[in-house]
Amino acid sequence: MSMPDAATVRSLLDVGEDDAPAVGAPGRPYLDYAGLRRHVDRTVQALNALGLGRGDRVAIVLDNGPEMASAFLAIANAATTAPLNPAYRKKEYDFYLGDLGAKALVVAERSESEAIDSARSLGAAVIRLRVPDAAPAGVFELVAEAGPEPGSAARPGPAEPDDVALVLHTSGTTSRPKLVPLLHRNLCASAHNIRTTLCLTPADRCLNVMPLFHIHGLMAPVLSSLSTGACVVCTPGFNALKFFSWLDEAEPTWYSAVPTMHQAVLARAQRNRESVEQARLRFIRSSSSSLPPQVLAELERTFGSPVVEAYAMTEASHQMTCNQLPPGVRKPGTVGCAAGPEVAVMDEAGNLLGVGETGEIVIRGPNVTPGYENNPDANAKAFTNGWFRTGDEGVMDEDGYVTLTGRLKEIINRGGEKISPKEVDEVFMDHPAVQQVCTFAVPHDKLGEEVAAAVVLREGAATTSAELRDFVAGRLADFKVPRTVLLMDEIPKGPTGKLRRIGLAEQLGIG
Repeated sequence: MSMPDAATVRSLLDVGEDDAPAVGAPGRPYLDYAGLRRHVDRTVQALNALGLGRGDRVAIVLDNGPEMASAFLAIANAATTAPLNPAYRKKEYDFYLGDLGAKALVVAERSESEAIDSARSLGAAVIRLRVPDAAPAGVFELVAEAGPEPGSAARPGPAEPDDVALVLHTSGTTSRPKLVPLLHRNLCASAHNIRTTLCLTPADRCLNVMPLFHIHGLMAPVLSSLSTGACVVCTPGFNALKFFSWLDEAEPTWYSAVPTMHQAVLARAQRNRESVEQARLRFIRSSSSSLPPQVLAELERTFGSPVVEAYAMTEASHQMTCNQLPPGVRKPGTVGCAAGPEVAVMDEAGNLLGVGETGEIVIRGPNVTPGYENNPDANAKAFTNGWFRTGDEGVMDEDGYVTLTGRLKEIINRGGEKISPKEVDEVFMDHPAVQQVCTFAVPHDKLGEEVAAAVVLREGAATTSAELRDFVAGRLADFKVPRTVLLMDEIPKGPTGKLRRIGLAEQLGIG
């Protein structure tokens, strides 16, 4: 089925049958594998003719959809892709395009993105992506804006395994964002890990609702599917109001999302019983932040499908661990066992720890980035004896299943007492009125940090902050109980839909 020796994004696409559907979108004709391969090869030639070749950085600012997916695949085979969030403003584009050293920017034909002015000011070529009338999903043409005649590409032709396929910035919540280069062989290793873990076959069809400027969407729905000869249906992005109609139309066998998206789906499931009952989901996948066990159980009850939680990060080309599909073992509350790379737990001094000992999760394997770009200090801190330090605290059980206790930077230090926000979240989620919660640190003049929580209630539910606080106080030690409980209509989220604890107090203007 798969090609174990595939080491470039282009070679991954060779497994699909010519007439099998590869890329789809709601309301659009499917692009088959023969068409996708032709499109990728044609795009390499087009970019070479525009003076762009291997190693050149090409930023992509496109809305979610099939063209964003195919642009990633095609541009990665000619140059180095750098997808950026279309919601950024000019100041952000100035930083990211400058930091990347972007030689070109790809935008939609009629785009008015502020990225265009940034690109022009930095001397990068602006290339418009045009979708021909009635074209299958994912097919496009590239048209460069008028400018100097492009020279020849310094390194033309298709990419090789050690070329950088993709560069992404870390989130930079506590420091300047770091640049993560991922080689073709890193992405191929990760695609292999994901499709193996999920037992994907050419009969599978994934509904992608994740943003495609982020590693989760690019790797799990898109690249793992296409490396299997399966199909990915690319939506315009997550929309709880449209999710069930997409489910009806696309008839996917799985989808992958972050916990906040799963919670939004559950909030509307009762109003869409027919779609839920007709769904043929073989499984549901969750990743990018911890899935509360209560949400996992409700998803399984609602759809009658197993839910597997994966643990992933950009520097690992996405997946590191994952719970297993039946008949394998699933342990709710854990992020599963190693699912590709080696996984261990390490103390601050670099010693590997044993079963049941808490420390920093570390990984090593062919999917891991060779290192941050132009950042020797960050690399010195991130790599110890060949292991990459994830920055996550956790513990491993006797079966190798990992339980995360939190980001090391998110652990709340209340007067010397260390508190896992995730532990507090899970207690809140046991309350029948709670739909969503985010526990976070608030600055305190004497203790250093105090515990607070933002809570969204279920539709029609009624309770008070005091009642919720009493509920938690009956289940946790006093020092872990939030002194502030905010009832909110919506908790602020990051660009990929993840709840962000770091900086939340400042964002909400408390403390």
